[in-house]
Amino acid sequence: MKHLVIKINRADNVLVALQDLPKGTQLFFEGETYTTTETIPAKHKLFMQDMHAGNEVFMYGVLVGKVQYDVLQGARMNVDNTKHAAEPYAYRDVNFKWEAPDVSHFSHRTFNGYHRKNGVVGTANYWLFIPTVFCENRNLSIIKESLYSELGYAVDDKYKSYTHSLVKALESGESIDNISLVPNNELKAKRTFKNVDGIKFLNHTGGCGGTRQDSETLSRLLASYADHPNVAGVTVLSLGCQHLQLNDFKDELLRRNPNFDKPYFVFEQQKAQSEEQMIQQAIRDTFKGLIEINKIERAPATLNKLTVGVKCGGSDGFSGISANPAVGHCADLLVGLGAKVLSAEFPELCGVEQEMIDRSVDRATAEKFIRLMTDYDELAHKVGSGFYMNPSPGNIKDGLITDAIKSAGAARKAGSSPVVDVLDYTEPATKPGLSLVCTPGNDVEATTGKAASGATLILFTTGLGTPTGNPVCPTIKVATNSILANRMSDIIDIDTGPIISGDKTITQMGEDILEYCIKVASGEEIPKAVQLNQDDFIPWKRGVSL
Repeated sequence: MKHLVIKINRADNVLVALQDLPKGTQLFFEGETYTTTETIPAKHKLFMQDMHAGNEVFMYGVLVGKVQYDVLQGARMNVDNTKHAAEPYAYRDVNFKWEAPDVSHFSHRTFNGYHRKNGVVGTANYWLFIPTVFCENRNLSIIKESLYSELGYAVDDKYKSYTHSLVKALESGESIDNISLVPNNELKAKRTFKNVDGIKFLNHTGGCGGTRQDSETLSRLLASYADHPNVAGVTVLSLGCQHLQLNDFKDELLRRNPNFDKPYFVFEQQKAQSEEQMIQQAIRDTFKGLIEINKIERAPATLNKLTVGVKCGGSDGFSGISANPAVGHCADLLVGLGAKVLSAEFPELCGVEQEMIDRSVDRATAEKFIRLMTDYDELAHKVGSGFYMNPSPGNIKDGLITDAIKSAGAARKAGSSPVVDVLDYTEPATKPGLSLVCTPGNDVEATTGKAASGATLILFTTGLGTPTGNPVCPTIKVATNSILANRMSDIIDIDTGPIISGDKTITQMGEDILEYCIKVASGEEIPKAVQLNQDDFIPWKRGVSL
């Protein structure tokens, strides 16, 4: 460890502990001496000067909180002595300039993707099952069980084998405590369709019983997934009497893409002879569709065909120091190469709104961001909440004391390029560069929304560990620290801990992340979330979700 603490921005008045600092630890930093007045756990912050009630606290160069009572230099910031605070924001005509990073190393690189007729390129080739209403979830689950096991898409069956061993032990009178989980390292049955990366199912709880507005939003969301670059064919199951009618879904799909031409099968249960007949036909027709999309093969594509979503979840006090800025450098490289980058989680932009406004390419873009942020926050306040209540207990335990601290660190994953567009939920990304997508901070709702806007890969940073994935968009997990990466290696793909230890720079790690993205986009690397079939999908009903 080269340093015990770090100061993120020259304007900051707190230091971040890079390792546990016992009470009485003397720190020599930038010509000054600081002594901890209490134990400062790694990832937490200590005050650089005596603070008085009402004093402002700065991190990342922005206001992140206000002190509630007098505290001494060297004391630990906590939820009692510091409360959330953020600067007001408004449009102002600034001349934002951005210098793209050196992309010469990547300028002639390609990835092997799936080219669609409308010019987009997928990083995967999936068949998608969509229910228009929750009543069809059971039928989808039956179809999934049948297709996964027979076509080679089931995950490792070590847990089934373990349960089988427990049953055998019980029957023979043996102690079940002596039964161990044995990993199945044998190759799975060869997939029937080598060019079909998966069969995915969008089970959900909507389509009826809620508001008509919820059904309309769900229709747009499902249509965006059917039209996704990583989706090659679609099977839709409908009951018949629900709010979200098949015609509404078809109309939405054609509004999004008037030239939609993927294999597309529709089944309505209330018009079928029987449930058995419908499921049989759905499996048979889908099987025929799989034969067709299996003929599509990967081919080289330039990196400007990538659309990469950036997300953080299970964040810790290192997120804004290691993983997020490394992903942010990767995002800047992608923008410099002409690709699309999508950043979402509007509750986690609370406190850095002015930066995003100032980076907007024009007034219309800035004002759309202001409107969406203001409306969303006002909705939260109407039910007694607010963006300031976003940090989870896990966030707080690991050093993210206020929402503005969390937001300032979270924003770094979007890099430093101009904001070229602001998208409402389910709006498609159409412009090269960085777009902001209005979603909750909730991990699955945010990744669900990012894929809806067209992300073909998602970079997901985490300091605490989260298994989140997405049905149609390969999700790459980036750990903020090596302890997590080693402890949860079954879900983590990339370790940015070397930034904390001083063994790698943010620039080096950002380039490593882009190299990994190219391999995943080419099918050469399979992220852990994809290997585990971690297909999380939660539609946002536009209610208060932080």
